[in-house]
Amino acid sequence: MRNEYKSRIEKIITLAEKLPYFSFNDLLPIEKNKTYLKILFSRYTKRKKLIRLKKGLYVTKKYIDEKQKTNSFSSYLEFISNILSKPSYLSLDYILYSYNLLTELPVNFTLVSIKKPTVFSNELGIFYYHKIKEELFCGFKIFKEGKFTILKATKTKALFDFLYFRKNLLINSESVKELRLNINNLNKNDLKEFKKYLEMEGSKKMKQIYIWLFK
Repeated sequence: MRNEYKSRIEKIITLAEKLPYFSFNDLLPIEKNKTYLKILFSRYTKRKKLIRLKKGLYVTKKYIDEKQKTNSFSSYLEFISNILSKPSYLSLDYILYSYNLLTELPVNFTLVSIKKPTVFSNELGIFYYHKIKEELFCGFKIFKEGKFTILKATKTKALFDFLYFRKNLLINSESVKELRLNINNLNKNDLKEFKKYLEMEGSKKMKQIYIWLFK
C-alpha cells in the first residue's frame, strides 16, 4: 500500500516537473481526485518543492532550477508574466528600460491587459497589470525565445502606454521633463508610430503631452 502511494505521488510530480506551469486540471489525466491534489500541492508548497504562481497555478522548484542553470530563467519570467493574466503584453517601465528610454531600473514586471487592473506577487517577482481599452490593446510583437512565446510592446507603444496611464498627472511640460525619458533613442518611424496611437486614443490631453515631450 505504501509503495502504491509513493508511486502515485511520483507519477504526479514527474509530470508536473516537465510543465512551465500547471493547475489541478492539467494533472487530472493521471489523478482524478482533486481533493488529493489540493492536499499534495499544499504539502509540497510548504516544503518549497512547488511555487504558487497565483491561486490555482503552480510550477515546480525543480523546473525553475533547470531554467536558471540553462540561462533561460529571464525568458521564462517574461513568458509567465503573459500567462498570469491573459491576454497581456509586457510594456511600460519594463520595456522602456530594455530600450534605454528609461534610466531607472524597474524592479517589477509591468504589463498591459484588457482585464481589470491586478497585481500578482509570488516567489518569482511582482507582476503589475494595467487595464487599457480594447482598441488600444495593440502595438506589441510576439517573440519566440526557446520554447517560450512572449508578447512585448514595441518601444514606441511602451512609451505611449507609459504616458497614457500617467496622463492625469502630467499637467505641464515640466512634469513631462521630470520623467527623464531618453527620447533621443527614437527615430522618425518611431514618432510616426506614436502619432498612430495618438489618433486611435483621440484625446486632446495625449496630443498635448506629445507636444510637451517632442517639441
